[in-house]
Amino acid sequence: MQSFSQSPTDPAFVQDPYPFYETARSAGPFFYWKDYNLICTGDAAACHAIFRDRRLGRESPTPLAIPDHLRPFYAVEAHSMLELEPPRHTGLRSLVLRAFTSRRITALQPEIAALSLQLIDAFPAGEFDLLKAFGAKLPVIIIARLLGVPEAMSDDLLKWSNAMVGMYMAGRDRAREDRAVAAAKEFVAFMQSYVEERRARPADDLITHLIAAEEAGERLTTDELISTCILLLNAGHEATVHTIGNGVKTLLETGTQASLAHPEPTVEEILRFDPALHMFTRWVYADVDVMGHTFRRGDQVALLLAAANRDPGVWDDPAEFDPKRPIKPTVTFGAGLHFCVGAPLARLELQTALPILFERLPGLRLTEPPAYADVYHFHGLKRLMVRAQA
Repeated sequence: MQSFSQSPTDPAFVQDPYPFYETARSAGPFFYWKDYNLICTGDAAACHAIFRDRRLGRESPTPLAIPDHLRPFYAVEAHSMLELEPPRHTGLRSLVLRAFTSRRITALQPEIAALSLQLIDAFPAGEFDLLKAFGAKLPVIIIARLLGVPEAMSDDLLKWSNAMVGMYMAGRDRAREDRAVAAAKEFVAFMQSYVEERRARPADDLITHLIAAEEAGERLTTDELISTCILLLNAGHEATVHTIGNGVKTLLETGTQASLAHPEPTVEEILRFDPALHMFTRWVYADVDVMGHTFRRGDQVALLLAAANRDPGVWDDPAEFDPKRPIKPTVTFGAGLHFCVGAPLARLELQTALPILFERLPGLRLTEPPAYADVYHFHGLKRLMVRAQA
């Protein structure tokens, strides 16, 4: 297995990590990333195999040491279904899916369309940041409505979410940890008060349905309920914000806006070509061979999702953005037991909002070269400065 050095905070890598992925891919299905001290793969077949193999998962096989100052943050993570394996994961996921039904998600389409038009009509004249005015607002408002959280809290939700996901970014320091802990405490306090309010005044929202399931005797504690709502609020908008920005950037740079006449293949190509999440890790629970490499219990492996989505063994000319490309499975939303429960909502938001944006503003253009933010394992823009030409 070959070893490679590449700082994830190096400015050139932040702006374009794909050349490194291709160099590492040349070494075979697995390589050792020195900067992370991790075995990694950007091979599509390896990623799909690892996602589906129950001998690997999100929970560490041995307890991890948690510094005292980070305990409030990890107290939330301890009940997050994203970080759990069966049987606890099974109960939590089934409860969420019971409320997160395809019928409920599909019914949101008119609301997403109306909100898109409302946000577009409020765009300022002249040059403006599309991420701030559109990309960051639409997903958080929709997920807040779905959960039943007041839209007036959207700025706080964004602030808390941004601080919490900072724990998973390269270059994490004590200041970022302190912000994440403070956000976790504030988020938990808000959710505790809101759960109490929903117990007193039930409504037709996801929080109420989860409370009802808990009170019906199913395996959902108050801590699990709060962590699940925080996860859905964080995951329900963070990646979609980045995807809206990356997608609009790509469409404008390639001049392929007209492809949104067929939104499904165009959105799938956006999700493949430049996804919002680039790395996801798995722990090994039992010795297992994957494509010729033997992992031992206690090992950890990193799946490079964006690299796997450009595997030439799966896609022709994978570095080209082609909205007419036949749709094939990607690993953008994961796979197997932990496949993202919010994927249908994210797809619906993108397939609804992006065509409306370009129908309403056919002369939309970039006013400065877009630059990616230093947020790895995520991949998203600092801002997206545009002007709506007549």
